[in-house]
Amino acid sequence: MSLTTHHRQDLPPEEVVTFYDRESGARGIIALHSTALGPAAGGCRLWRYADHQAATLDALRLAEGMALKNALAELPFGGGKAVICLPDGPFDRAALFRAFGREVASLKGRYVTAEDVGTSVADMSEVATQTHHVAGLPPKGAQPGGDPSPWTALGVLQAMRAAVRHRLGAELSDMTVAVQGLGHVGFALCELLHEAGATLIVAEPRSEVAARAADRFGAMVMSSRALLSARADVFAPCALGGVLNAQSVADLKASVVCGAANNQLADDAMAERLAERDILYAPDFLVNAGGIVNVAGEYLGWRKAEVRRRVLAIGMRMGDTLAHAASAGLTPHHAARAIAQDRMARGPRVQAQAA
Repeated sequence: MSLTTHHRQDLPPEEVVTFYDRESGARGIIALHSTALGPAAGGCRLWRYADHQAATLDALRLAEGMALKNALAELPFGGGKAVICLPDGPFDRAALFRAFGREVASLKGRYVTAEDVGTSVADMSEVATQTHHVAGLPPKGAQPGGDPSPWTALGVLQAMRAAVRHRLGAELSDMTVAVQGLGHVGFALCELLHEAGATLIVAEPRSEVAARAADRFGAMVMSSRALLSARADVFAPCALGGVLNAQSVADLKASVVCGAANNQLADDAMAERLAERDILYAPDFLVNAGGIVNVAGEYLGWRKAEVRRRVLAIGMRMGDTLAHAASAGLTPHHAARAIAQDRMARGPRVQAQAA
């Protein structure tokens, strides 16, 4: 059963759907922040939340981030996000994602889902048994698909290269980069940075993964807390959001912050704090768009070459945003938000389609 809350048309989010399926135990929220530029596209996160309010807040923040990300990447999508609360006990994972797929189908094309933290290609394949408004499925031939993490990492690399050139007038081969979080994207980013000649410092709670990075990339391993004040040129947050708060911003030694995590700023005021400390913050919703570009390519039938072209363009888009920020006297974060919001303000809303 779904409970849908509609908001005034001029205020985001457009719609929030709370769902619960008794048989599978699937419980969660789908937030549609905007359909101004197309279907609200964004992944599905499976996570343990303290309560319903915490899950809803996460969905709303992530959905807004997706709306900004898709607008900046010039994709024909609005922004949305789904979160499923991880059940306390044993559960049938396939049944849970089929139930979620039915919820996606009920939105009749206004939301397109894909994988995110805690979910996989196999999970999306279960969703696809109930609706075709899903991406992140196994790739077919020259078409994009599958795990979008490598594309996200490639986009972060391009953005980081542009940010380092802008702020430090240097190349990545001369940089020490502190990477926080070695999940799929973080580890892939380390591979790319290592190939580019960067020196790496990493933090990862799974000791075996941290050890693998040390062995493979010659990375120095630190705790997450120590990493924040490590003497690095670039800090790359690649774990969960909210890492840039008053304390961590005060501790940072890096000149550039550029990473894959969503919602890195604890609040918008941190953008000014970073600027006051002469730290360039590369807006996360611009930096980490590579994954959703791959999802868009899969859903819209592009070839991999087109996905690659668009992901590589993230570096150019970063350069343009930094130039606009400088000329307008804005932080990069606020400049990027303004560009995205202006684009969304000029778009029509999406109507329902077939499931």
